[in-house]
Amino acid sequence: MIPIRDNVPCLTTPYVLRGIIILNIAVFIFEQLLTPQGRLALFHLLGVVPARFFHPEWAVASGYPDALILPFFSYMFLHSGWLHIILNMWMLWIFADNIEDAMGHGRFIVFYLVCGLIAIGIQMAINPSASAPVIGASGAVAGIMGAYMLLYPHGQVLTLFPVIIIPFFFKIPASLFLGLWFILQIFTGVADHFGAGTQKVAWAAHVGGFVAGMILARLFVQKNRCVYCYVPEKKDYELPDDF
Repeated sequence: MIPIRDNVPCLTTPYVLRGIIILNIAVFIFEQLLTPQGRLALFHLLGVVPARFFHPEWAVASGYPDALILPFFSYMFLHSGWLHIILNMWMLWIFADNIEDAMGHGRFIVFYLVCGLIAIGIQMAINPSASAPVIGASGAVAGIMGAYMLLYPHGQVLTLFPVIIIPFFFKIPASLFLGLWFILQIFTGVADHFGAGTQKVAWAAHVGGFVAGMILARLFVQKNRCVYCYVPEKKDYELPDDF
């Protein structure tokens, strides 16, 4: 289930969104210039290792420098591989332009970072002894998706459903697409929790970021900018069908 585009018009140029994507790509290119050992060291230094903050004695013995605030922001701009960054940036590109449109540039960047902070906070609370670094924009992107779910549930998402080698395209409600994505995060997280394997995806950060986005969206949105936002009393949203 891959989103291709949505049908909610964007009335302003999403400068902050473009800047976030460019910064993520630039950091990823820098990562590729490092050796595997150097890349892993970068992830441990600028990613969030929960045990580093909850078990300071272990952190000192393992050679970590004093815990700083920086990793809680820098982890959002690190990615482990091509698929990781492509999926995050693509979901961001599809859904974030309308959120920036509704909030304004300044409020949007604050909202994005706050969602990322809440996401990593919940991930750390769920697994405080984890010694693997948590990296990626997924938690902040989930916050964007949660905000989109609240503000534009009436939107439509052109979605690709690949069946073996045959592509099928369907227009589905944004509320359905995002709702299915959220439910998948919960079920996968539960399966990981009770499974025997090592958790490689921060599902708690996804869920926490999504919920944070839904809760905080109304606090950051500017009503005069939210032209196409959902209003229960309004019946005609004037959204284009030819997309």
